[in-house]
Amino acid sequence: MTELNPNAPRRALAAQRGFTLIEIMVVVVIIGILAALIAPNVMSRIDDAQISRAKSDIRAIESALQLFYMDNYRYPTSQEGLDALVSRPNDPNLRNWRPYLNSLPRDPWDNRYQYLSPGERNAEYDVYSHGADGRPGGEGMNAEIGNWDID
Repeated sequence: MTELNPNAPRRALAAQRGFTLIEIMVVVVIIGILAALIAPNVMSRIDDAQISRAKSDIRAIESALQLFYMDNYRYPTSQEGLDALVSRPNDPNLRNWRPYLNSLPRDPWDNRYQYLSPGERNAEYDVYSHGADGRPGGEGMNAEIGNWDID
């Protein structure tokens, strides 16, 4: 027969001891330092992706505007706006009109793209976003992104 050791439960508890508060605090501090170093890099990548998406949307709108021009021998007026690419304007002279986009995209900050014809920066038209703040002007993420500065 095997005899039970009365000290066995104490040894099991000693072997299962947890982390001390200091060890946990050291790990939390290390995670905080890593997050502080990595977060700005990740955030700038998100900003770059939003600018790239806006430029891509503007290129797609420009392609639709070119098709509109080829079919109708003119670009939409500023009053007709980009809606003329989705729904037929009230102009009886547009005999070859068709839908050029399924829907109008919104910029990455959920604002409408702006359209001017004739343009202020391009002869035919300007298509642009006001940037993250949705207002004219600004710098960085708040700067306007338009068809005049797309690479």
